[in-house]
Amino acid sequence: MAVTTPIADIGWRAEPFRLKGVDGRWHTLRELAGPRGTLVVFMCNHCPYVKAVLPRILRDARELAPIGVHTIAINANDESAYPEDSFAHMKVMAKELDLPFHYLHDPSQDVARAYEAVCTPDFYGFDADLRLQYRGRLDASRRDPAPEDSPRELFDAMRLIAHYGYGPGEQLPSMGCSIKWKPLPQKQGDEDLDWEVAM
Repeated sequence: MAVTTPIADIGWRAEPFRLKGVDGRWHTLRELAGPRGTLVVFMCNHCPYVKAVLPRILRDARELAPIGVHTIAINANDESAYPEDSFAHMKVMAKELDLPFHYLHDPSQDVARAYEAVCTPDFYGFDADLRLQYRGRLDASRRDPAPEDSPRELFDAMRLIAHYGYGPGEQLPSMGCSIKWKPLPQKQGDEDLDWEVAM
């Protein structure tokens, strides 16, 4: 099911995290953050929306790095329901595509919940102080790439953040597949509650 991101909470401070990357090492947000900005992307392997724009995400990440903006990708999808999004498959994709950023695994989904991520791809543009300045789309692409001459909304927003510390006033929501959440464990006693409601 396709969903869109909510209105950005501009100024929200990024939640710290420590996640394992496809390089086999554990990484923190502070370690990976850029000196002039940080782009956090919630993505996965299987999503058609991600596949449609992944070459552009890689392009933008490579072009943003020289101006001090680092990119971090996080996969939080339930791999038991979507095996293509497993950590093993993440490592394969990272090697095949020579990803220019760290690709991190969030198996508990705690980080995705802390960021209130809703879809893949979901973009968070932070300033040098790790305060949110952009939560919008990459460009006009959906399940298919937008025309090559489409405005590079995410790239331009991150350049603005890197140089001036703030993002654009108009931010269009990103669209993608919903995050594949794991079923929440049923608490003891919920069975009785369900029975009472049914009665």
